[in-house]
Amino acid sequence: MKPLLVILGAGESGAGTAVLGTAQGFRVWVSDKGQIADRYKREIEACGAEWEEGQHSMDKVLAADVLVKSPGIPDTAAPVAAAIQKGIAILSEIEFAARYTDALLIGITGTNGKTTTTSLIYHILKQAEWNVGLGGNIGQSFARQVAQEQHDAYVLELSSFQLDNCYDLRLDIAVLTNITPDHLERYGSMPAYRASKMRITQNQGPEQAFIYCADDAETRLALSEYPPKAKTYSFSLQNQARLGAWIADGCIQLNTDNKHTTQIDMKDFTIRGQHNQNNSMAAAIVSQLVDVRKDSIRESLSHFENIEHRLEPCGKFKGIEFINDSKATNVNSAWYALESMDKPVIWIAGGVDKGNNYEDLKPLVRQKVKMIICLGMENIKIHHAFQSDVDMIINTMSAKEAVHVASRLASSGDAVLLSPACASFDLFDNYEDRGRQFKEAVRNL
Repeated sequence: MKPLLVILGAGESGAGTAVLGTAQGFRVWVSDKGQIADRYKREIEACGAEWEEGQHSMDKVLAADVLVKSPGIPDTAAPVAAAIQKGIAILSEIEFAARYTDALLIGITGTNGKTTTTSLIYHILKQAEWNVGLGGNIGQSFARQVAQEQHDAYVLELSSFQLDNCYDLRLDIAVLTNITPDHLERYGSMPAYRASKMRITQNQGPEQAFIYCADDAETRLALSEYPPKAKTYSFSLQNQARLGAWIADGCIQLNTDNKHTTQIDMKDFTIRGQHNQNNSMAAAIVSQLVDVRKDSIRESLSHFENIEHRLEPCGKFKGIEFINDSKATNVNSAWYALESMDKPVIWIAGGVDKGNNYEDLKPLVRQKVKMIICLGMENIKIHHAFQSDVDMIINTMSAKEAVHVASRLASSGDAVLLSPACASFDLFDNYEDRGRQFKEAVRNL
């Protein structure tokens, strides 16, 4: 009898895994505790897999030979904990899919910047006419692409949750953008969170490459705890790298062979801010390692359009600029957004607090923020953190209300920045829903 592949969670990742699993000869059963979207039901049925929704049938879960779970489901969830106790192999989609491709694998993780860096690398390779796929925590399911498209290379955004259930994954090139406190409600401590991020280097050897931010203290600590075996390259805004990239004279300075330094002029880059200089350096290192020409890298970085919900301009009203940074779900990400602002800011913040410490934001708030509009059900922590730093803090309970209040209180030449520093699940389905409701409210002004 064919082995049974059980998939917990029937979203993009789960449906794609079902397609690959059936293609590889598994009996596939997909279980989702919620409702499965119609398009995923059709896809699951079309590939010959079975499914259930609204529950997890434990007898079927525990009959699995292999279990692939959605990264959002923790190991403490009842069906996962029972499967672990029984000794069933539990994998992430990334681990499962990687077993069925010989393509070049480029993986990017980090608390902040991983989506932009992943998108930049994919954009550069695509412009260089590579047969490349985009997957992981962004784009289409990696597993579905392995089953149906057979790219020569994949650029994968990897969250810590996805890395947690990777065991044999070996990335040809791994990138760690930074490590700052996040998801501590799941990991419990920074050492555990650092360990999760460093799984991106596991199984790499001297033939592979590992790229990291030399300016990031938590990353340096992680490297001392888990020394990479791969060849290492760093990027820095502060110091010249021995191998890697740094900034000087308005250019990215790039040296990946310890012999020749290449300069890439940044004056025409489409994305701004120090954080995007880091993202661009990481992408440039990857691109040079796979022999993309300098001119092609520069041109691609000069034509790149930023991703949705990340410092996304979404309109002007009476001289007021509105910016959607809904993807900023932690303090460090909001810091980067505020740092990049060059005009007075009306800051829309708040949501589900993830154990945030706002101390690092206070100097930027005092320097750049005129007032704060809270968007969330519990805002007391933001009030306490910033009440002495701004003239006004106002509570709102919808994107429409927050935009309306901001439009009345802002002046021409101001920027209204949605950069919440919090998760979205109190008032919205996810950060995408929050960002889209914000943009819709701006359009309706």
